[in-house]
Amino acid sequence: MINSEVKNQGPKLAQFNYNTLYCKTFTNKAIKMILEIRLSNFFSIHDEIVLDLRSANIKSKNARELEHNLFDSNGSGVLKTIAMYGANASGKSNIIKAIRFCFMMILNSHNHNENVTSFNYKKFKFSNGSKKLSHFLIRFVSNNIEYEYSYSLLQGSIVTENLNYYPKGRIAKIFSRDERLGKDKREKYSFGTIIKRPFDVADNTSDKTLYISRASQMDREIAKEVFNYFNNSFILTYLGHNAPQIEVLFNKYKKQLLEALQIADSDITDIRIKKVKQQGKNFNANLTDLTLSVEDVIQDALQIKTFHKADPTVGFDLITEESDGTKKLFVLMLNILDIVSNNKALLIDEIGESLHTDIVDYIFNLFKAGDRAQLICTTHNTRFLDLKKFRKDQIYFVNKKPDASTDLYSLYDYSDFRDTMDLEKAYLQGRFDAIPFVNDTMDNLKNIING
Repeated sequence: MINSEVKNQGPKLAQFNYNTLYCKTFTNKAIKMILEIRLSNFFSIHDEIVLDLRSANIKSKNARELEHNLFDSNGSGVLKTIAMYGANASGKSNIIKAIRFCFMMILNSHNHNENVTSFNYKKFKFSNGSKKLSHFLIRFVSNNIEYEYSYSLLQGSIVTENLNYYPKGRIAKIFSRDERLGKDKREKYSFGTIIKRPFDVADNTSDKTLYISRASQMDREIAKEVFNYFNNSFILTYLGHNAPQIEVLFNKYKKQLLEALQIADSDITDIRIKKVKQQGKNFNANLTDLTLSVEDVIQDALQIKTFHKADPTVGFDLITEESDGTKKLFVLMLNILDIVSNNKALLIDEIGESLHTDIVDYIFNLFKAGDRAQLICTTHNTRFLDLKKFRKDQIYFVNKKPDASTDLYSLYDYSDFRDTMDLEKAYLQGRFDAIPFVNDTMDNLKNIING
């Protein structure tokens, strides 16, 4: 499998100019990117699935014209966007949940103690999944150096962990760990030469904790580099910031935000933010799915007023007087401006929720206009299934297999599907599976209604 991206230019936004303010603004050259993510035995995922953001060798006319859909990394193409399509209950959201869980383990496991009996995720429930290891692997680039990091775990303990890198284009070990190799730390761990006093860290790392998390906490340089990549460069939801951070971003990007909203056909001409005294509420997202709302992030911390063309003197409260779409667009666009200008990566489940198709199209265009920012998302919107907008390796399909597990594969895997074919029509007709098969004959509907 290769990859899938989503990029759009809806009719209203089709004249989006890649040489506008956005291209000029997004000039941060920090070299960081995701190359590949592998997962197995998380939620509905049983066998290993692969999200590969390295571009395939596609030489079609359509692909050549989609030069903004990828960027160059040492002579190889890397995709800016991947979009996953699939029926309800196929496992799209579980892929997002699994990635979020794996990242949150890296960020939080140094806080785990012996009282932790079970990590906050579920294994595949069939085929003896509960007795098997769950595996996570990611290949990424940080500060122009490629890393490969992986770990495996049981429901309540870390089993293996490995970190390699390519400082001069050739693989070198930073450390490896296998808790099954013995009782002594020197039997379980093996190190390269880059981490100083590595066993000091190992002695303070329980089987509930990832070594990379503990090593970062104990001020080991390369561990901090890796930890900071996950902490700062991969945003797990568009609500990736709390209220104080939103205020900072607003003060930094207000001008661009207003222009972005106006390009998106909003009639908002001004936005003003004021801190309010908090009422003692402290919202914490579920670490599995990060289910916070815009209201959770902003309410009781910020007062946000919007002003419209009809009468610029009359303010509207963002939370209580604006639509769900406007609230989401405000926070999403603010975060995207930061993500694209700083070459970060964003993970979104159901990107089109509460947003018009043209606005989603516009969001994809912002990533296209950026330098190296990346977006991984799920969507049901078939309008983006267009090979004049997206390469074959940017589109993934998620399907439920006969054993109820989640399968993931790319349009690129269908070598017989030509660029001249109608991709949206083929998808809706079930050419790639990954759609619900609804038997809604009149007789069946009447039987449901009449019992």
